[in-house]
Amino acid sequence: MDTSIIFPNLHITLNNVGKGFYIGSFFVAFYGVIIAIGMLIGVTFILKEAKRVGFDEDKFLDICIITIIAGVVGARAYYVAFEWEYYKDDLLSALNIRQGGLAIYGGVLAGIACLAILCKIKKYQFLRVCDVCIHGVVIGQICGRWGNFFNREVFGQYTDGLFAMLLPINSVRSQGDITAEMLKNIVTISGVDYVSVHPTFLYESMWNVGLLIIMLLLRKRKKFDGQIFFTYLAGYGLGRFWIEGIRTDQLKIWGTSLPVSQVLAAVLVLVGIGFYIFNFYKLKKN
Repeated sequence: MDTSIIFPNLHITLNNVGKGFYIGSFFVAFYGVIIAIGMLIGVTFILKEAKRVGFDEDKFLDICIITIIAGVVGARAYYVAFEWEYYKDDLLSALNIRQGGLAIYGGVLAGIACLAILCKIKKYQFLRVCDVCIHGVVIGQICGRWGNFFNREVFGQYTDGLFAMLLPINSVRSQGDITAEMLKNIVTISGVDYVSVHPTFLYESMWNVGLLIIMLLLRKRKKFDGQIFFTYLAGYGLGRFWIEGIRTDQLKIWGTSLPVSQVLAAVLVLVGIGFYIFNFYKLKKN
């Protein structure tokens, strides 16, 4: 199997891009390693931010660990729920996340719900805690999307634009993500057939870098609790709405052709904007 990934219009060729490595007979997927690294960096930042704003770091570490577990469960449950036809006859395979199959929005929603419960128990102000923790979520997403790169998944429709990415057909994780338009525009190099696609994992990772910069600039200037959290909901939702529209692996709302994550992204953009309007109105009124 050819393992090259090529960005022809950027004149970048990456040879021997594997999906993981072996420790003895055990295969370690880069997907899982990268997600773990993203979590570690994210938690480290959260703890430093928690200390900066006056929270107890040890108590926040407990919050991070429990919320991460809830997030992973939620991310997998969301994915399986909207791919039920694939998993219904082999429920044990739903537990195998080493090869992918985590939906970010499922993780975010489960994490928020878990965080709300923990804040109630610990008597923390929920939105204030969200403003701290959401930085770690974005950092995790920035890193985690590169796991999709190694898995040859989460790519977009055919393109021959500047950022076009060539993937060997036989290396794509899910052949069902290859569209008819891609097959009409096969690129053959040295006898190997490639599909030319949008690297949507890259778009989302870079979008989140920009979003993180905005959130960091807001940290010491925020006017109300929840401002950074709802900036994330609106900002990420805006980017995800666009990116989801060109992906070929969309999870659809049952019985419809509507991409569930695109619909959810639109809703969260409205929620984020609505929160801003409401709070600035309150500030102006006071």
